[in-house]
Amino acid sequence: MDVRIDSSWREALQDEWASPYFCELASWVKERYRDGQVFPPPGRIFAAFDACPFNDVKVVILGQGPYHDVGQANGLCFSVAEGIPIPPSLVNIFKEVASDTGAPIPNDGNLERWARQGVLLLNATLTVEAHRAGSHQGRGWERLTDAAVKALSDRRNGLVFLLWGSYAAKKGQYIDRSRHLVLTSAHPSPLSAYRGFFGNHHFSRANDYLKAQGKSPIIW
Repeated sequence: MDVRIDSSWREALQDEWASPYFCELASWVKERYRDGQVFPPPGRIFAAFDACPFNDVKVVILGQGPYHDVGQANGLCFSVAEGIPIPPSLVNIFKEVASDTGAPIPNDGNLERWARQGVLLLNATLTVEAHRAGSHQGRGWERLTDAAVKALSDRRNGLVFLLWGSYAAKKGQYIDRSRHLVLTSAHPSPLSAYRGFFGNHHFSRANDYLKAQGKSPIIW
């Protein structure tokens, strides 16, 4: 498969690439792409890492897995390409951004503009079968993304981690809260957004923290 990943992440996760679990995962994923319909496109599997180099990360948003309908997944959590209808969770994210910061709601759901500013949009699982949500969970992706979170926690200072929902919150166990800001709330899904996502002010709180660290805020 033709995959792309920024060289800084190749180095940061160097212990993972040659490990037995990842070799087994890579072989299994290649088979899935060969034999069926899997998202995102192979070249976008590591798009989150490729779009946001290790030393450029300022904010981490953790998702559970890629969208599983045709054309949706683009390798960044919660994000879809221009021209694709904005999914309900992302609609709610944009609503909270607008309420919290006054920023206008965008016309498209492509979050590459966030990634270019230092927002790592990382799913816990990086691939999925078409129309089968969560179908690639438990195969090894979680171990790789846990390692990514831990590497950021251990080797960087003053990052913001936005953990929405119980699944994302579990990854918080790898984050040193004495060195980073960790913000948690309900998930932005329509099923839970009114139970604590709306009104969490995570976007303004993240920017306040970044500015206190001497870093430029994110233009949400």
